[in-house]
Amino acid sequence: MKQYNFILTTLLCLSLQACGQSVQKLPLEWPAVSPGQDVYVHTGYATLYNRETLIPDWVAYELTANEVNPPERFRGNESFRFDPETKGKRTAYREDYKNDNGWQRGHMAPKADMRWSVQAYEESFYLSNICPQNGKLNSGDWETTEKLARRMAERYGSVYIVCGPIIGTNKYGTLGEHKVVIPDAFFKAFLIKANGNYQSIAMVLPNEGTHHEPEDYWCTVNELETLTGMNLFPALDDSIEETVEDSIDMAIWSR
Repeated sequence: MKQYNFILTTLLCLSLQACGQSVQKLPLEWPAVSPGQDVYVHTGYATLYNRETLIPDWVAYELTANEVNPPERFRGNESFRFDPETKGKRTAYREDYKNDNGWQRGHMAPKADMRWSVQAYEESFYLSNICPQNGKLNSGDWETTEKLARRMAERYGSVYIVCGPIIGTNKYGTLGEHKVVIPDAFFKAFLIKANGNYQSIAMVLPNEGTHHEPEDYWCTVNELETLTGMNLFPALDDSIEETVEDSIDMAIWSR
């Protein structure tokens, strides 16, 4: 089982970005990170927390076949709480999510993917991994994307995942006393290595309760980058990054 080394990984990321050097040694699932951004690295995932919106800009993790089907499944404290890394900083509180408008505390890195470790499971309840999410989306199409990730991990050994909110016009406003921003939509991007070649796909899901087939949400990683302004999977070798991010092999993802 993996565990990120917070100090080494974060310092490596920031130093390489600041110097404009290759980022190939960064975790493959991480988007590009700029100096000064609040990247918090936990047992099972990394999160770039936004102290203005009080939700993560992104959450990234690698999910392996062994983590999907660990020898022993663990659970732990399921109490939503603020991330210790945000202590002394502006942060969301679980009380902000107490409302009757159908918004739920939506996991970005799902608790079901963290059952291989008590610590990983408990850390998935940190509010730096949570966004206000339509309840029907949370238990419906968003959960379908989580099941897709597990299938890919089992089939190919591992899958690299980055996901997060798209604020858009912020048509839903904010939540709670601390004004947690409610996203207009969510994104998720997957990267696998199949038959010796990297393959990717991305998805954009409106933050609403309507149901759609997975194909209705699909787009290329390049299209998602254009929508969000993010640089996804920058650790891919430059010689293949554009090809990998600009195409979708439907035979892989639709099975």
